[in-house]
Amino acid sequence: MIAARIVVFAAGAFVVYATVGSAVRTVILPRGVPAKLGRFVFVTLRSVFRLWAGPSATYERRDRVMALYAPVGLLALLATWVTLVMVGYIAMFWGVGHRSLRTSFYLSGSSLLTLGFERPPDIPSAALTFTEAGLGLVLLALLITYLPSIYGAFSRRELAVTDLEVRAGSPPSGVEMIERYWILGRVDRLDEVWRRWEEWFEEVEESHTSFPAVVFFRSPQPDHSWVTAAGAVLDGASLVTSTVDVPRNVQAEFCIRAGYLALRRIAGFFGVPYDASPKRGDPVTIGRDEFDAVCERLATAGVPLKLDRDEAWLDFIGWRVNYDQVIVALAGLTMAPYAPWSSDRSLRTWRPRLFQRRTPARR
Repeated sequence: MIAARIVVFAAGAFVVYATVGSAVRTVILPRGVPAKLGRFVFVTLRSVFRLWAGPSATYERRDRVMALYAPVGLLALLATWVTLVMVGYIAMFWGVGHRSLRTSFYLSGSSLLTLGFERPPDIPSAALTFTEAGLGLVLLALLITYLPSIYGAFSRRELAVTDLEVRAGSPPSGVEMIERYWILGRVDRLDEVWRRWEEWFEEVEESHTSFPAVVFFRSPQPDHSWVTAAGAVLDGASLVTSTVDVPRNVQAEFCIRAGYLALRRIAGFFGVPYDASPKRGDPVTIGRDEFDAVCERLATAGVPLKLDRDEAWLDFIGWRVNYDQVIVALAGLTMAPYAPWSSDRSLRTWRPRLFQRRTPARR
């Protein structure tokens, strides 16, 4: 019997240790380290929400349902942490000599929720009571401090997404952005867009891997998405760099590089498969006919284009290949609204798995 109590105590201690470790990796550790427990909660909830929305539901219904997914996921994660800590301490209380699981349950619940209606009968139980009460307060404090960080990152992200509608329309389009700047005679001011979005990509990379739940927080407007906004900016920069007949724009190239590095690292965090070393000429989800149609549209608007259309096409897909797979996959992962050249692609839908290796992003 003593051996059984020792084993149960050790198992309970391990459950508490693993749960606290998950909370630390999720909330405190300032880097993108996956927490398997958090992943389990969010992937499981995602399946529930997909069933709730319905397989043939309209986008408007799916958007309304999935808007609750991330907030409910955070609450479910806290409930999971609290439940596992309580279960672990029930095992430890029984392991130190309590006669029944019922008594251990009452003592653990009273300690974790700091209710105090059960007095520990001995010193070992008192020590466990003190540590469990402290852990309960710590878990609650972690969530309270976690939420402002989440919503701060969300607000900064969405400010740029909303601002982009003025320049690129809704749904956002890199082609429309170039048209508007050309018609207004401000193509030279596109540098400001590329610079701002380079900084935006850097911040999103840091926040969306340190606080992965924010990836699934949907925009306040149903037709907005951080993924489709990123795709529009990257396509606009790629078109300016490859196709529009203007002096070489280094800032646009920096923006593209910052963008695909950020999207790759976010995709890699969630185990989204992609080619980490794509080559110029590799296939992309954009067809030559689509590219030619865009060129005709720009030419009709008066935008000067490079004479060698074939070379421009190769240059464009040479840039696009760096972010093509990840932008389409992230659009599917986040159930993004329709937007050209991102969420409208017909690749096989990728779904997150409970356990999957991260894909390293190469520079």
